[in-house]
Amino acid sequence: MIDVEHLDIVFGHGRSTVHAVDDVSFSVARGESYGLVGESGSGKSTVLRAIAGLIDDWRGTITIDGETQGRKRSKAYRRKVQMVFQDPFGSLHPRHTVDQILKEPLQIHRMPVTDKRIFEMLEEVGLDPSFRFRFPHQLSGGQRQRISIARALIMEPEVLLLDEPTSALDVSIQAEILNLLTRLRHERTLTYLLVSHNLAVVSHMCSHLAVMRLGQVVETITVAQLREQTPSHPYTRQLVQGAQGYNREFVAGIVDDL
Repeated sequence: MIDVEHLDIVFGHGRSTVHAVDDVSFSVARGESYGLVGESGSGKSTVLRAIAGLIDDWRGTITIDGETQGRKRSKAYRRKVQMVFQDPFGSLHPRHTVDQILKEPLQIHRMPVTDKRIFEMLEEVGLDPSFRFRFPHQLSGGQRQRISIARALIMEPEVLLLDEPTSALDVSIQAEILNLLTRLRHERTLTYLLVSHNLAVVSHMCSHLAVMRLGQVVETITVAQLREQTPSHPYTRQLVQGAQGYNREFVAGIVDDL
């Protein structure tokens, strides 16, 4: 469903040039949940934004469902590929009600706008009709993220790009959103590309992952290998160890390898 080959993205000019994404390649099967992991600044969210069509200046090949994409994306592409952002409060219009937020994509794409569709979408993400005329500031973080997911799904997409979908939420709410996303993927046969720095989240959601460092993919492994703690690259081993707690001797050995 998703095929990225030799993706390169450079920001700035001269001394301020930053090679944010450097020759990145990976493939995601139809119906799969695939993870991009790495520390902040590794380039993983930039890859996601390029696939979403939010970055114009890039080199390489991005293919979705067999169709190679250019700099401009069609309306059909926008319906097929939707994105859920990290900050649910920042991605929702503060002066729009939930009703307006969910209706706007339908109106833009000239799809039928009905009360029944709004009610069904709210129910699908675990919210009752009483949320329909609330504003984002009247919702909790978890509820706002459910609305963000509903806004993406109301377009009936085939691909969801998930940019740290739970990192802005309380730990107690994260599991609820992850379980919701897992259920929706199975029910709708969706393909997920999940960006996260949290290996526990990736392990829960994904079957395969690519590990990014300094704009490059340093290793592609399965979640089974991650759980067995058998990655081959020292940076991946450092991430695994970091998720378990600090170990001075282990980290010293990793730094020597790097």
